[in-house]
Amino acid sequence: MAGNGSAAVLLDGDATSVRQALAEATASGVEHLVYQSSATVYGAWPDNAVPLSEATALRPNPGASFAVGHAEGERLVADWKAARPGTTATVLRPATTVTPGERTRLAPLLAGYAGVAVRGASRPVQAVHVDDVAAAVALAVERRLDGTYNVAPDGWIADSTARAVAGGPLRLSLPESVVERLTRLSPAVLAYAKHPWVVANDRLRAEGWAPEHTNEEALVATQAASWRDLSPRRRQELALGVTGATLLGTVAGAVALIRRSHRRRNS
Repeated sequence: MAGNGSAAVLLDGDATSVRQALAEATASGVEHLVYQSSATVYGAWPDNAVPLSEATALRPNPGASFAVGHAEGERLVADWKAARPGTTATVLRPATTVTPGERTRLAPLLAGYAGVAVRGASRPVQAVHVDDVAAAVALAVERRLDGTYNVAPDGWIADSTARAVAGGPLRLSLPESVVERLTRLSPAVLAYAKHPWVVANDRLRAEGWAPEHTNEEALVATQAASWRDLSPRRRQELALGVTGATLLGTVAGAVALIRRSHRRRNS
């Protein structure tokens, strides 16, 4: 968590660490909190709407710890806000976040370009660039947004397109029991590779945020080797940053923190 006495950004953590961070926020007199949750809290179910809005009830798949943990984090943040009249809280729910040059264990599965898949399964997918997530965090702090906002590119793509764009391996479609053994992932986790859970970004767009990367562009970035692979314009923007009423200080600082959080969350 980062804060400046009036605003704080909580990027990740299990229930214990979230409780501790919220206690520290209270002791520091924080008045506004930004919690980076995940679109996985909606759950991956065959009857999901396409896309899902922020009004959709949370149904994280039982056994998918990354989704259940974020849903619990959201509950704790809501309780913190309710107990402190006058405070505000932003909950951001990013789609699968991708970072240039990084391929974490779960990202290929969640973003649709894993090398193995459950036979007969196909779904729409989204991938949001880490820079766009950082921009959403900065906006939430600067505007002191109050409420829940999805963070995703416009629209979605087929998982077959995601594999082609991300340079994923040739896909093997196998029975679910075989995929479980090969990947050592539970049925709850594999559900996120079988059923739709794409989200709408209209609410955040209405606040002035706009994605700078499409789903395809975000997935191409998974093949980038380093900061040097970003465009000169984007490197300059991130180096200059934007000043805001937050200890993060700049979007570049947000990018660094979010990238570290993303690595820990998916390692």
